[in-house]
Amino acid sequence: MDMKRVSTGSEILDALLDGGFEADTVTTLYGPSASGKTNLCIIAAVAAVKRGKKAVYIDTEGGFSVERLKQIVPDDYETLIEKIIFLKPTNFEEQRNAFGKLSKLIDDDIGIIIVDTVSMLYRLEIGKTNEVYTINKDLGTQISYLSEISRRKEIPVVIANQVYSSFDDKEQVRIVGGDLLKYSSKCMIELMAGRRGIRKAVLKKHRSIAEDREVVFKIVDKGIEEVKG
Repeated sequence: MDMKRVSTGSEILDALLDGGFEADTVTTLYGPSASGKTNLCIIAAVAAVKRGKKAVYIDTEGGFSVERLKQIVPDDYETLIEKIIFLKPTNFEEQRNAFGKLSKLIDDDIGIIIVDTVSMLYRLEIGKTNEVYTINKDLGTQISYLSEISRRKEIPVVIANQVYSSFDDKEQVRIVGGDLLKYSSKCMIELMAGRRGIRKAVLKKHRSIAEDREVVFKIVDKGIEEVKG
């Protein structure tokens, strides 16, 4: 049975994923700062609205830029932004509450749920408490809830996540939240930032596509553009 897919908003990412995000799964985009995570999240939100749907955008870092939205859709950004439901938690408790509000927001009009990022407020909370187990359990519950919504409602969930270097191997990149994200995400894409504005997206996990498929791109006014050669 073919899985329902929805466009990522980018032809090159759609090609990477054989048509786009799977509608009933959690996709995690992870990478360092300036690797393109927020840009891809905004592009995905725009694509959902262009399909006639609404987007839920949980912005934990204040990274969503109206100016960037204007660049992507200069002629229609005012109409488009009205179709994006923003939740802007500023601490981990507010993030928990934001996830709790999703059940009241989700209906047939919602085309995508985006969390940008899932890890920042989690990291801040970890840094000021000794209750690491409790915080990890809380994050796991939040991610499981997203996964359940995606499966039951067939709404793609896109999670942006931060990374850090291994203490033993500085070249090894690890995602914040570790196994909590790996188990819940059926699709994982690693983003890398290179020189001269060049980025790379590498498919690291997918239930129907071979790993390590990749595309090189750069960010342009209208979205992203493939870099060949």
